[in-house]
Amino acid sequence: MIRKIIASLLLVTFLVIASPVQAAPSGEQIFQANCAACHAGGGNRIMANKTLKQDALARYNMDSKENIVQQVTNGKRAMPAFRGRLTSSQIEAVAEYVLSQAEKGW
Repeated sequence: MIRKIIASLLLVTFLVIASPVQAAPSGEQIFQANCAACHAGGGNRIMANKTLKQDALARYNMDSKENIVQQVTNGKRAMPAFRGRLTSSQIEAVAEYVLSQAEKGW
């Protein structure tokens, strides 16, 4: 009986350790899947002057993670809301990605 319990525990432990853990998608992956259709390369296909470039982000007060999170979550004008489609952690990852890419010049 004890051997069966130990064998079962070993099997469960092996299966847990051997199972591939899926990493959460990166900000870049989320951006590519949800944002790049309109914002490829930091541009804006709908409103050409409202890009994701560093100068435009600063001009429109979108140069902080909090403001980008707010915009992506709730949308505004032509920008759809992604609340309900993306989790808050996914939206935060996108905001961090946008800011990092803007600093790099896209």
